Amino acid sequence: MPDTAPRPLQPRVVLRRPMASDAAPTWSGAVWVGGLDVRDVPADADTVIGLDASDGHATARLLVRDGTAPLGFVDLPLQDGTFTAGALRRAISALPPAEHPPVPVRLPSTSVVLCTRDRADQLEGALRSLLALDHPDFEIVVVDNAPSDESTRDLVTTVFTDPRVRYVREPTPGLSTARNAGVRAARHEIVAFTDDDVVVDRGWLRAIASGFSRGADVDCVSGLVASGELRTPAQRYFDDRVTWSRNLVPRVYRLATPPADRPLFPFSVGDYGTGANFAMRRDALTRLGGFDEALGVGTVTGGGEDIDMFSRVVLAGSALVVEPAALVWHRHRADVRALRTQAAGYGTGLGAWLTKTALRPRTLGMALVRAPRAVRHLLVGEAMRPAAAGDPTTDPIATGPTPTGPTTTSPATPPAAVVGADAAFEREVARVRWVELWAVARGVGRYARSRRTVLARAAALQRASGATAVRS
Repeated sequence: MPDTAPRPLQPRVVLRRPMASDAAPTWSGAVWVGGLDVRDVPADADTVIGLDASDGHATARLLVRDGTAPLGFVDLPLQDGTFTAGALRRAISALPPAEHPPVPVRLPSTSVVLCTRDRADQLEGALRSLLALDHPDFEIVVVDNAPSDESTRDLVTTVFTDPRVRYVREPTPGLSTARNAGVRAARHEIVAFTDDDVVVDRGWLRAIASGFSRGADVDCVSGLVASGELRTPAQRYFDDRVTWSRNLVPRVYRLATPPADRPLFPFSVGDYGTGANFAMRRDALTRLGGFDEALGVGTVTGGGEDIDMFSRVVLAGSALVVEPAALVWHRHRADVRALRTQAAGYGTGLGAWLTKTALRPRTLGMALVRAPRAVRHLLVGEAMRPAAAGDPTTDPIATGPTPTGPTTTSPATPPAAVVGADAAFEREVARVRWVELWAVARGVGRYARSRRTVLARAAALQRASGATAVRS
């Protein structure tokens, strides 16, 4: 008897992930992540589109772009790892039109500074994506920060022999210290920063240049940091909470023209971006005195160096541009333990930065005016209630359009439950939220302690240089 059972159609188009994973997910809510250009969507609605390595994924999330400009994200259910072009087109039709970035008159020479510590396995993928960049004049400065072994040096000097890649060792621990070392080593006019757990889009530096072309006063450009993997509940939880994975609308922030929809400005730092994807003019970095070495991963403050730099740029009277076309894909922490560590670092860094802000008369006065709303955000989440589309009255520190609409969260107000997560996970992430809130308070004392360490180190270096000068 002939076999008449229907067979799944073979896909005629196959999409590939920007970030590879070592194993198929075991979580029922795992989401396949990728992207495509709207101009590449097949015209035939019946065309079957397949996904590379889709085993274990029930849904797909696609970042849809028109050229380099992102339209938004769409979520699609999968059937045998496929969906149709018609389903994709229907989802795309609900997205707003893309705002295309300006075409720069010229592409400035750029130094990419990538700071890392003991993560050579992840660093390799980041470097391969950087070397594939579509840009005529760039270099990569890998800063090995207080390494415990030689794996990073061996990788950079033996595997990546491209003359555009240089290795710098910075023995003093701390991300700000490492970034400052990278800036000193940088040879070009623009210095871009990214991390070792990302894959950069091929047009990343061209889009960064577009951001700088938006005004002669632009000293900093940040971009979109999209989730490159949603394989675990912890990754999905983190992605739902952060702003910078959904910054899809270009914006220019200037102190002289405060945005009406951001009452916390210039302290609404979640709007500015994140340290995994931004660039600055080298002369602006020098003028601002570099990164505050009392802040950042590797110090007792655990973070805050990126939001500190962003706020200093704006407070100095320069423009900061959010350019979503400047895309990198980021691999979030995969388990609750790593998520808890990250949340503690974020909270401590935020508390340390708030302390620094309060210690300066100018910023203290500005902050006090905005303090009631900021306190409501931190403690009860009043500033974080979901707003209707287009409602300018809310100013969350972490917000942005998601595939299903505006979502807002705060440390004290949980986001919606993660689909497919069990009760034990929900209990754990509830603790994570309070760990982060407690860490904000801890950051107050940590900043003072870290500043003393930095000052003592500077004094020791000055004494050592003086002794050297006497001997010579």
